[in-house]
This record gives sequence, structure tokens and C-alpha cells, in this order.
Amino acid sequence: MKRFVLAAAAVAMSMGAANAADMARRSAMPTKAPVYVAPIYNWSGFYAGINGGGGWGNASVSGPLSTGGDFDTKGGLVGGTLGFNYQMGQFVYGLEGDIDWTNLKGSATCAVGVTCEAKNNWLGTARGRIGYAFDRFLPYVTGGLAVGDVKTSATGLGSATSTKAGWTLGGGVEAAIAGPWTAKVEYLYVDLESANAPSGSSTDFKSNIVRGGINYRF
Repeated sequence: MKRFVLAAAAVAMSMGAANAADMARRSAMPTKAPVYVAPIYNWSGFYAGINGGGGWGNASVSGPLSTGGDFDTKGGLVGGTLGFNYQMGQFVYGLEGDIDWTNLKGSATCAVGVTCEAKNNWLGTARGRIGYAFDRFLPYVTGGLAVGDVKTSATGLGSATSTKAGWTLGGGVEAAIAGPWTAKVEYLYVDLESANAPSGSSTDFKSNIVRGGINYRF
């Protein structure tokens, strides 16, 4: 009898321990997976892309073929871009160069029976950029060298073409859109200064450029 009681007590104790362990397992809170935090976008590195847009501005011919003031110019442009960014904290420092085919032109009367046309056929810039990154969104200011041709034609008097170095200043916004691809919209003011024109005259050519672009970061 005594052995039976001891055996029953042992069985009861083992069952109680098993139930307690089972209750402990059931009462344990499930472990949640850690929340995924996307890494902050890094703008550093080389990139290349394409750009396109339009421009408007004014030109004036002075000298023997004076137009008597500014006249309007406008047209489109398209080209390619190369650049490099270096990010320090949220500040992004960069160098960017581009070369565009352009069709910016306008005309005005410059003498009795004579019409003068001023035209820009190509435009290149080499600029510095400084931006402040909001993760995948980068507003920036930019400025530097602008180089392009200015062709001035006068009815019956031929034409003159000069390659001029001037300056440019502007700003824009760029955003990361997918993987290594980014998209931008920017404005540039370009002054190609004074160029040669027929009959010893000269032409001042200034433009406002608005263009968009797609870049691929390496």
C-alpha cells in the first residue's frame, strides 16, 4: 500500500511539473521581428545622363548694325550630362558638365531693309553644385562656366560666328526614383556676353534655360 501511495504521488508530481512547463510556454509572449529601417540614400559617386528642355532670352546687336535694343530669342535643346557627387552629412558637393545641341534664336530689324538674326547652336557648361539632401530628395544651387557659339546673320551682308565663354548660375531639384536612377529639373541663367557680328558689329546673347534630366549613378 505504501509503495502504491508513493508511486501515485510521484506520477502526480511529474504531471504537475509538465503542466507548469506547458503553461509557461503558453504564457510566453511571441517575439516580434525587428522593424525594417531603410538605409539613408547616399548621393556620392559618378553619374551620367541625358537632358532636354527649352530656353528663352534676349539678344541685341550694337555697332553699325544696331538693332536699337534687345529682341527676344527662344528655342529647344537636348544633350548629355556627366557628373560626380560627394556627400558629407546632408551636404552634397558636386561637379557637373554637359553639352547640348540648341536652337535658341531670334531676329530684329538692324538697318533699313536689313534683318539681323542671332542664334545659339550649341551650349556646354562646367559647373559646381552644392545641395542639401533630404534622403532621396536633393535641392541644389549651381554655377560656373558656360561656352557656346553665337551666330549673327544680316540680310545681304553675310554672317559671323564666334565661340564665346561666359558664365551660368541657377538651381534645381533632383530625386532618386528607382535603383541607381535619378531625375532632375533645373533652371540656368546663361550669359555668353559679346560676340562678333557682320560689318564690325557685336551681339550680346543671354538665355534662361529650363530643362529636365535622367541620370544613372555608377
